[in-house]
Amino acid sequence: MKRILLILIALLMGAASLHAQDTTAVAPVDSTLLGRDILSLIGPGAQISQSTTIRQALSGYIRNNASKPLTGYRIRVFYDNGQHARAKSESIEKVLRATYGLGVYRTFESPNYKVTIGDFRTKDEALKVYNALKGTYPTAYIIKETINYPR
Repeated sequence: MKRILLILIALLMGAASLHAQDTTAVAPVDSTLLGRDILSLIGPGAQISQSTTIRQALSGYIRNNASKPLTGYRIRVFYDNGQHARAKSESIEKVLRATYGLGVYRTFESPNYKVTIGDFRTKDEALKVYNALKGTYPTAYIIKETINYPR
């Protein structure tokens, strides 16, 4: 009888300690702020003043890290090895340079000509441009590649 009573007390204490460790509570998130840029919250008349020391430090950081390889995403718009692939890749490159303000890269890896666009650090950034391109270039797709350091 004592054993049953001790086991019952131990089970009740264990259940009480589990109840005390409830970690399912999550702080509420203001959904009106999700995905918004801090500058859009401040407003159009906001001015940000920055010391020259900060600007120089940022310029030095970019200069020192520009030569390091950075993995990111690009959008492959063209990939072909046909008879007129070179001319077609050149024309696509010119159109993309004129239309988008992004880096456009035309490469040749025997026997294929490739045209890619962008230096995106995240796949989400690449998807935004991809959605704009897929109407004009239905065979376009996102690739993971070494990209140039953002300017």
